[in-house]
Amino acid sequence: MDPITVIGLIAAFCTTTAFVPQVVQILRTGNVDGISLQMYAIFTLGVAMWLTYGLIMNDLPMILANLVTLVLASMVLALTLKKRMKQKAR
Repeated sequence: MDPITVIGLIAAFCTTTAFVPQVVQILRTGNVDGISLQMYAIFTLGVAMWLTYGLIMNDLPMILANLVTLVLASMVLALTLKKRMKQKAR
């Protein structure tokens, strides 16, 4: 594997795993008070577009990073929506 791909994979790992603590915290506490729905909606769309770009370019680090990030960001978005809808129903 060439050094540029290794750098891309390391960068992908770092930026992707940055979302794990947020997902874990929401799952553990159920607290979504500090989550911006607008930010996560725009971010999730952007990640989906980067994934599409990575697939078109056949860029492994970009594909892996954005695929995992899309799952994690979508989880934050879905959990936040679910919790807030439940709070409004009360």
